[in-house]
Amino acid sequence: MTDASHTLPKTNSSPWSSRPFHRQYLMRQANNLFDFFEGPSLNPKGGFFELDDDGMPLNEDNAVRQIHVTTRMVHCAAIGSLIGRPGSGELLDHGMAYIWDKHRDAKHGGYVWGVDDNGVTDGSKQAYGHAFVLLAASSAKLVGHPLADQMIADVTAVINARFWDENVGAMRDEYSQDWATLLPYRGQNANMHMTEALMAAFEATGDRAYLSKAERIAELIIAKHAVQLGHRVAEHFDANWALDKHYEGNEMFRPSGTTPGHWLEWSRLLMQLWILGDKRLSWLTDAARNLFRQSIELGWDHQHGGFFYTLDWDNKPIMREKLWWPVSEAIGAAAFLSAYDRDDYFQIWYRKLWDYAENHVIDHARGGWMSELTEDLTPTSRLFVGKPDIYHALQACLIPLYPATGSLTAAIIAADHTVKQHH
Repeated sequence: MTDASHTLPKTNSSPWSSRPFHRQYLMRQANNLFDFFEGPSLNPKGGFFELDDDGMPLNEDNAVRQIHVTTRMVHCAAIGSLIGRPGSGELLDHGMAYIWDKHRDAKHGGYVWGVDDNGVTDGSKQAYGHAFVLLAASSAKLVGHPLADQMIADVTAVINARFWDENVGAMRDEYSQDWATLLPYRGQNANMHMTEALMAAFEATGDRAYLSKAERIAELIIAKHAVQLGHRVAEHFDANWALDKHYEGNEMFRPSGTTPGHWLEWSRLLMQLWILGDKRLSWLTDAARNLFRQSIELGWDHQHGGFFYTLDWDNKPIMREKLWWPVSEAIGAAAFLSAYDRDDYFQIWYRKLWDYAENHVIDHARGGWMSELTEDLTPTSRLFVGKPDIYHALQACLIPLYPATGSLTAAIIAADHTVKQHH
């Protein structure tokens, strides 16, 4: 389905990602992100600081380290190492040691959510956090980090024993520190990031058990639920995986309603899953295209630009703030879809999304990407304080530079091998 506004003139139709200037632009933006985050994030007492808008540590005195912050920085340090960014190796070592020595619960097993200089601040064992431990360890393995294999083995055993529900084909969400209490909540967000991590683990180890779990999660969250809901991803479920449309939880991690940014994230992940599964599951590409189109149709603010953070089930905005990560995920999804679909729609949106990011989200004065804008695109910090992490924005910059053959880390290695063969 194309119309006049969704086609590019032949004179301007070649993808931006193939143009030397655009490629330089992307690498420059990625480098700027590393410049902003790399030095100031490193906490000399272990782990990483979260940063304020100027790139200075938040709560420098006895800062709490949340597991997703530690692990995402490790993943990005691995990316830095793979592309040849000096300084990345030290960050990687620093972060891997903190995950293993501090987040890992030597007594009960698994990985705790929050730690400060005095010990555990939040002992909950969350599928979301364990997904990022698996991602970090898988990325570290591709760099050859000495802790990677034992961390992959350790977190995989925990995921299989505690979180994976074989009957349903998805992850349970959250336990108490001693595993005695399992919360009744089930959520798609942890399962989405687990899908990302399982694919990375499959690429790092070659073990197809990871891939088959990822395919089952996608089947439940997308084929069974999102497709039936008009390609809108349901976020919240009860213990029996019945949809809970009235759930009201944490505004940051479990906001009520539905979150178009997650439709975009799934769009790219489904394309990756299709490729890694030898392109056998054709439903994945159809769902990926439709999730992307629906996020633009329903989630994009056609007046001001940017994606509304959340929508209700009548497709009206609930939280009208525009966050940095949905546009980052949209860029990655548009790049992936453009690599396999000749419909100009995806390339047109790839360009519009970068226009928006360049003019409104990238903080040219101070560095980094502004985490939150109001509906009319004024910087604000109602939900997020400072610049939370490098992970989403860095991937937006680098995914378009590499072949759309799977996870970014594996694609960097594959591209490197291709260059070596040509020499």
